[in-house]
Amino acid sequence: MQLKIMPKKKRLSAGRVPLILFLCQMISALEVPLDPKLLEDLVQPPTITQQSPKDYIIDPRENIVIQCEAKGKPPPSFSWTRNGTHFDIEKDPLVTMKPGSGTLVINIMSEGKAETYEGVYQCTARNERGAAISNNIVVRPSRSPLWTKEKLEPITLQSGQSLVLPCRPPVGLPPPIIFWMDNSFQRLPQSERVSQGLNGDLYFSNVLPEDTREDYICYARFNHTQTIQQKQPISVKVVSVDELNDTIAANLSDTEVYGAKLNRERPPTFLIPEGNTSNKEELRGNVLSLECIAEGLPTPLIYWMKEEGTLPFNRTYYKNFQKTLQILQVSEADSGNYQCIAKNALGSIHHTISVTVKAAPYWITAPQNLVLSPGENGALICRANGNPKPRISWLSNGVPIEIAPDDPSRKIDGDTIIFSNVQERSSAVYQCNASNEYGYLLANAFVNVLAEPPRILTSANTLYQVIANRPALLDCAFFGSPLPTIEWFKGAKGSALHEDIYVLHDNGTLEIPVAQKDSTGTYTCVARNKLGMAKNEAHLEIKDPTRIIKQPEFSVVQRGSTVSFECKVKHDHTLIPTVLWLKDKGELPNDGRFTIDKDHLVVTDVSDDDNGTYTCVANTTLDNVSASAVLIVVAPTPTPAPIYDVPNPPFDLELTDQLDKSVQLSWTPGDDNNSPITKFIIEYEDAMHEAGLWHHQTEVPGTQTTTQLKLSPYVIYTFRVMAENSLGRSLPSERSEQYLTKAAEPDKNPTTVEGLGSEPDNLVITWKPLNGFESNGPGLQYKVSWRQKDGDDEWTSVVVANVSKYIVSGTPTFVPYLIKVQALNDVGFAPEPAVVMGHSGEDLPMVAPGNVQVTVVNSTLAEVHWDPVPLKSIRGHLQGYRIYYWKAQSSSKRNRRHIEKKILTFQGSKTHGMLLGLEPFSNYTLNVRVVNGKGEGPASPDRVFGTPEGVPSAPSSLKIINPTLDSLTLEWDPPSHPNGILTEYILKYQPINSTHELGPLVDLKIPANKTRWTLKNLNFSTRYKFYFNAQTSAGSGSQITEEGITTVDEAGILPPDVGAGKAVNPRINKLTVAAAETYANISWEYEGREHVNFYVEYGVVGSKEEWRKEIINGSRSFFGLKGLMPGTAYKVRVGAEGDSGFVSSEDMFETGPAMASRQVDIATQGWFIGLMCAVALLILILLIVCFIRRNKGGKYPVKEKEDAHADPEIQPMKEDDGTFGEYSDAEDHKPLKKGSRTPSDRTVKKEDSDDSLVDYGEGVNGQFNEDGSFIGQYSGKKEKEPAEGNESSEAPSPVNAMNSFV
Repeated sequence: MQLKIMPKKKRLSAGRVPLILFLCQMISALEVPLDPKLLEDLVQPPTITQQSPKDYIIDPRENIVIQCEAKGKPPPSFSWTRNGTHFDIEKDPLVTMKPGSGTLVINIMSEGKAETYEGVYQCTARNERGAAISNNIVVRPSRSPLWTKEKLEPITLQSGQSLVLPCRPPVGLPPPIIFWMDNSFQRLPQSERVSQGLNGDLYFSNVLPEDTREDYICYARFNHTQTIQQKQPISVKVVSVDELNDTIAANLSDTEVYGAKLNRERPPTFLIPEGNTSNKEELRGNVLSLECIAEGLPTPLIYWMKEEGTLPFNRTYYKNFQKTLQILQVSEADSGNYQCIAKNALGSIHHTISVTVKAAPYWITAPQNLVLSPGENGALICRANGNPKPRISWLSNGVPIEIAPDDPSRKIDGDTIIFSNVQERSSAVYQCNASNEYGYLLANAFVNVLAEPPRILTSANTLYQVIANRPALLDCAFFGSPLPTIEWFKGAKGSALHEDIYVLHDNGTLEIPVAQKDSTGTYTCVARNKLGMAKNEAHLEIKDPTRIIKQPEFSVVQRGSTVSFECKVKHDHTLIPTVLWLKDKGELPNDGRFTIDKDHLVVTDVSDDDNGTYTCVANTTLDNVSASAVLIVVAPTPTPAPIYDVPNPPFDLELTDQLDKSVQLSWTPGDDNNSPITKFIIEYEDAMHEAGLWHHQTEVPGTQTTTQLKLSPYVIYTFRVMAENSLGRSLPSERSEQYLTKAAEPDKNPTTVEGLGSEPDNLVITWKPLNGFESNGPGLQYKVSWRQKDGDDEWTSVVVANVSKYIVSGTPTFVPYLIKVQALNDVGFAPEPAVVMGHSGEDLPMVAPGNVQVTVVNSTLAEVHWDPVPLKSIRGHLQGYRIYYWKAQSSSKRNRRHIEKKILTFQGSKTHGMLLGLEPFSNYTLNVRVVNGKGEGPASPDRVFGTPEGVPSAPSSLKIINPTLDSLTLEWDPPSHPNGILTEYILKYQPINSTHELGPLVDLKIPANKTRWTLKNLNFSTRYKFYFNAQTSAGSGSQITEEGITTVDEAGILPPDVGAGKAVNPRINKLTVAAAETYANISWEYEGREHVNFYVEYGVVGSKEEWRKEIINGSRSFFGLKGLMPGTAYKVRVGAEGDSGFVSSEDMFETGPAMASRQVDIATQGWFIGLMCAVALLILILLIVCFIRRNKGGKYPVKEKEDAHADPEIQPMKEDDGTFGEYSDAEDHKPLKKGSRTPSDRTVKKEDSDDSLVDYGEGVNGQFNEDGSFIGQYSGKKEKEPAEGNESSEAPSPVNAMNSFV
C-alpha cells in the first residue's frame, strides 16, 4: 500500500521492520494510487477535490458559479444546503448543476438578482462508501457604493502648518483601494512630507506654497467590479509668509514694525496614531501593518524599533517613506511592544504600539485517509492549534458523530478516532472541524476497508542506468491491504538485502548510495501480505563517467581573424554524447560566423562583441561536464567593409556509388557572398508517386560538399541542393539526374487493425493501408487472416487488393477472434504482422434480469435490486442495466396523453440502483433490462410499488376578500401537489403596526374540506400578515403568505360575493407619495374590473375638517396634488366611484419646508418698507369697497364675464393628455383664478380644487398663496352645515371677496 510519507531513509534490520510497518499502518495516511488498472475494481469513498473559497465574493454582473468537485468509486452524487436547509435546485429555474459535477451555476445574467442568492452554501458528495462535505461557502455579491455627496469648503492655511485631507471612502465589499489624483488623473506626488495613510487620508507634515491647488481628489477603486468612485475635489490654498507680511504691513502705520516670524519651526507631534500608546491586534499568517505619521517643521523622519527584541530580518519591510512598518507572515512570536520615533532638528517624540497576535485554527496534524483490511486497526488524528485554542468536533458522513449510526469498531478520544478490528461496514468519510472565534478548519478523511493482495505498480523489467560512484534508486511502487512488507533480492538465488550499503525507503524504493561496477545486475522486489505475494524485476547498469580530455585554451586574436577552440570528450561507449557551446553562460549568437565541427568551435571574422568566456558542455543522458576558455579581441589592420548577401545556388550535382538503397550525392558550392555557408539542405522529388512535390531529405554542415543518402525501394528520385548562411537561404540548384531504386518486399504492415462486427453474423476487419511510397514495389496487396480465439481452428486467410476493409460472413454471434493483416507486393511479403483481437457482431440480449425487488426508502426514494443475467445470454459487450419506471395514472388521464416513462441506466455489472425524485403517495410500475452494444434485452416482469405520503406543497393561492371593520375573509385553492390526504390547514396571523413591527402570532387549524374562512373580532384599520399551509399525516408543507387590512369605516366595506363562482375582488394597494414643498405626486396599483373612475381624498393630519376630494378623469393610477402648505403633515387615500366603491388604506406624507431666499433680504431696506406700506393701504381700501358691494348683492363686470365665459385654464385635463395640468408654469403663477370656481352663493364644492387659502383658515393666523405673496391675516373659520351634496356654506371674508373680485 502506498504511504503518503516523504522517503525517509531507514537502515534495515531484522528486528525493526515489523515495528516500523505497524506504526506506518497505525498513523500513516494511506491513499489508493491513481493507477487506472487498479481503480477499475476498487471502491473508494468520496473525496472533495475542488471547492469555492469560504468567503466567496461574486461579481453581481456575472453568473454565480459555486464550485464543488469530488472523486470516488463509484462516482459520487451531489446535493447542497443553503443556510442550513436543503437547497432544491430543481425548483429554481435559474440554478443548474454541471453534469458529472456538483458545481452550481446560477444564471443571474438573464434574470434575477445576486442579492437573492446570498447565503451560506455547503456541498455534499455521496456514494455507497460514505459522504464528504465542503466548507461552508459564504456567498456575497461585491458592492461598490457611490460617494456621499457633500459640500467641501476651500481650505486656506499658512505655509508651514500641518494639514490632513480626509478621504472617508464608501464602505464596499471588498474594501476599495484608495489613491489621490488630480483632475488630469495624475497621481499626486508623495514624499516624506506628504503621504497617504492606511485609512486613505492625505497627510501633510507641513504645507508649502506649491501645495496650493483646487483638485485634491480621493479615488476609491473597487477591483472586484472594476469601478472607480471619486470624492468631490478639495481646494487648498497655502499663503506664504511674505504674502502674509505684506498684507499685515499694508494695514500698519509707518512707525509700526512687524517682525514676528509666523511659520516658526517646531518639534514633531504625531498626526496618527493619537496619544503615547495604542494597541494593535492581528491574526497569525497575515501582514502586520503599523503606521506613524508626524507633523513638524522641518519635516520629521520616522524610525522603528521593537522593545526587548529585534525586528525579523527577512520578513520586515518599510513602506510609505518608512512611516509604515510591515511584517509578513506574522506569528505569535511577533507579539510585543513596537516603538515608532519621529525626529527632526528640534526634538523627537515616540509612540508605543502594543501588538497582540491571535490565530485562527491551523493544522498541526490534519486527518489523512485510511485504507485498512478487515480485522486491522487504525487511527484518524486531528490536531490543530490557534489562539484561543480551537475546539475539535467530529462528523461521520456529514452528521455529528454523537448522532451518527453506532460503529463498534470506532472509539473517540478527543482529537483521535481509534479503529479496531474494522469490517467492510466500517467504511465511511469522517470530518474533523477545528474552530475558534477567528475561523474554522474542516477536513475530510475516509476509512476504506479493503481486502487486496499485493500488487506491484512499477513497470516490470525496468532498466536503470547510473554513472559510477553516484546513488542508484530502484523503484517498487506497491499496493495491498493489509499493508505488504517489501524485500529486495539481487540475482536469481540471492538472499534478502540486509547489508549496510543498501537503504530501503518506505515507498518501496531501494537506494544504493554509491553504485560501483559490481552493482550491475538484476534486482527483485517482493511484496507480501496475508492474502498473497507479488514480485517485480529491475535491471541496473553502471556506466563510466564522461570526461573532457582536451579542454579549450585562452586565446587573444585580432579583430576580423578566425579563432578555434578544441574540446575532446571521452565517454562510456554505450552512451551518445552531445556537445554544446556557450558564450558567457548563454547561447551562442545566432550568427553564421560560429561553426561547430566535431571537437572544434570555429569563430570567423572575429569582432569586439565576441569578447567573453566560451564554455564547452558535454551531455549524455546520465551526466554532463564542462570546461571554459576566455577570448580577447584586439584591434586589427583596417580593411574595407565587405558586401554581404545570401549564397549563390550550388551547381554540378552528381550521383555516384549507386546502390539498391543508397546513393552518394556531391555538388559544388556557389559564392558565399562574404558570409560563410553554415549548412546545405538536400530535397528530393518522387516522380513515380508524387511528381512536382519536393520533400526534405537531410541537412549537412556548410563545410561538407558530399553526402551518402539513404533511399527507399521502388522510387524515382530527383535531388536538388540549397545553401544557407546567416543572411538566409539560396535559390535551389538545378535538378540532378533521375535515379530509380529497385523494388523490394514491404518493410512494414498496415496499422490500426481492428475487428468489429456490424451484424450478429459477421466480422468486419479494417486497417490503415500503406501509401505508395511505403509499398516498396508494384502489385501492393494485403493478406487478411483470422481464427476464433478460443477454438482449435487453423488460420483462415484471403488476399485482397489495395483496400482497407474485409468482411467475414457467417460467424457466430459475439465470439472473440484473432486477426492479422500482412502487406505483400510482386516481390514478396512484409514481416510477420502483429496479432490483434476483435469480436464478431453483437446481438440483442436474450434473457431479462430476474428476481427484481423494490425497497421503498422514503416518499421520494426507492432502491431496486435484481439478479444479473448469464454472461452468455448477453451476446455482446455488457453496457449495464436500464430501469424503466412510470407513475400509474387514472383512466381519464391515460386517455388524454401518453404515459411518460422514465429511464435510469446503471453502468457495468451493478445489480442495484436508487430511484430518486419519486412523487409521494403514488403508485409506480417498473421493469429492468440488460443493455449491450447492440441494444436492450427483454424486459423483466413489471413490478408495482407505492410511495408513502409526503408533506404537501403550498396552497395554490391565498386571497383576502370582503374586509370590514373587524373581519377579513380568506379564500384559497388547495395545494397543486397534496402528496397525500390533507388532514387540515394551519393558519397563523399577526398584526403589523405603522412602524412595520409584528404583533403576537395567533394559530388556527381549519378543516381540510374548507376553501374559505372568515376571521372576526379583528382590530379596525389594521394590517395583518397571514401564514397559511396545508398538512398531511407526513407533516406540514410549505407556507404561503399574504397581507390584508381591515377598513376604517363602513364606507370602505366591500359588498359580499354575489352569484355562483369566484367574484373578482377589486382592491387598491401599493399607495406611494412623492412630496415636494407645495405639491405631491400620488400613485397606486389597482386590481379589479376595468373602466373604474378614481378619486383622491386628503386632509391635514390632526385636523377635524372633512376629507378634501379630487375627482380623477379617466382610470389613471396617478394624480398630482398642488397648493399644499410647506412643512405640513397630510393624510391621503384613494377610492373608486360607483355602487361598489372602495378605498385604499391611508398613507401619510409631509411637504418640504419653505426654501429661504438666498438673495439679499430687501425686507430690511427702507424703500421696500415704504412701498409695501403704500400697497397695503391701497389693498385695504379696495377690500373695504368690495366688502360693501358684495353685501349689497351686486356683481362686478369682471364677475359677469367670468360667469359667461368659463376660464379654459380651469377645465378638466383631457384623458389623452399625458401631463399633469396642475404642475404647469401657467397655473403656478395664476393661483387666484381658481377663486372663480366658487359659486355666486358663496358655497364651495369638495370635488372642486381646494387650492384656495380659505380651506386652510382653521387654526391658521397668516397664510401665503401659491406664489408666496402675503395676503393678510384673518380669523374666519369654516362652518360645517348640512347642505346639498357635498357643498358647505362659508362665512364671508375679505379673502372670499377678493377671490370673487379677481
